[in-house]
Amino acid sequence: MTELTLYGYWRSSSAWRVRIALAYKSIAYVNHPVHLVRDGGEQHGATYRAVNPLEEVPTLEWQAEGGRRRLSQSLAIIDYLDGLVPAPPLLPTDAFLRGRARQLAEMVNAGTQPLQNAVALKYIKERLGGDEAAWARHFIARGLSALEAVAAETAGRYLVGDAVSLADLCLVPQLYNARRYSVDLSPYPLLGRVELACVALPAFAAAHPDRQPDAPGTVA
Repeated sequence: MTELTLYGYWRSSSAWRVRIALAYKSIAYVNHPVHLVRDGGEQHGATYRAVNPLEEVPTLEWQAEGGRRRLSQSLAIIDYLDGLVPAPPLLPTDAFLRGRARQLAEMVNAGTQPLQNAVALKYIKERLGGDEAAWARHFIARGLSALEAVAAETAGRYLVGDAVSLADLCLVPQLYNARRYSVDLSPYPLLGRVELACVALPAFAAAHPDRQPDAPGTVA
């Protein structure tokens, strides 16, 4: 298999999802940290802008016969990885459950995380003079409430039945973010139970932010 390089940041929830997928499928890769805070954010520099014009992580890069290839956006990358290494799968074979896994993932990816990411919160604080932490707590709680309700229809050990799916890869980083902003998680017992099942798996443990080489205090 061609060597893969993942541009990411230790605490980026989007990069975290991709790390879980890589670990879950036992795909080796080279970690290329992009510091999102230092010196105003390395993602805004010309070097990384040439890699990802949206100036975001993650980006997956590899060499192909036609030259260098890149994919950005976490769910697109995970979809590629699921096709590259089909087992274990990250989407159910049943058409409805497959759609439901994608729905739950997008409830986090599109409906929750963008409203509390660093770019949005910085704009709210610096340009609008708003309380960025209160904003984050509101929209995280809103998203988790909806996720708890919808997941109740399909949850088993995980969000969709008894196999890990794309939805679980989105859930765990989002709950980490919820704790960062002191969101009360007691109203979401189902999500908490699924999280415990996920973090017991080696792939989820290996992908945790604190275990990344660019995490503060990590010894190389």
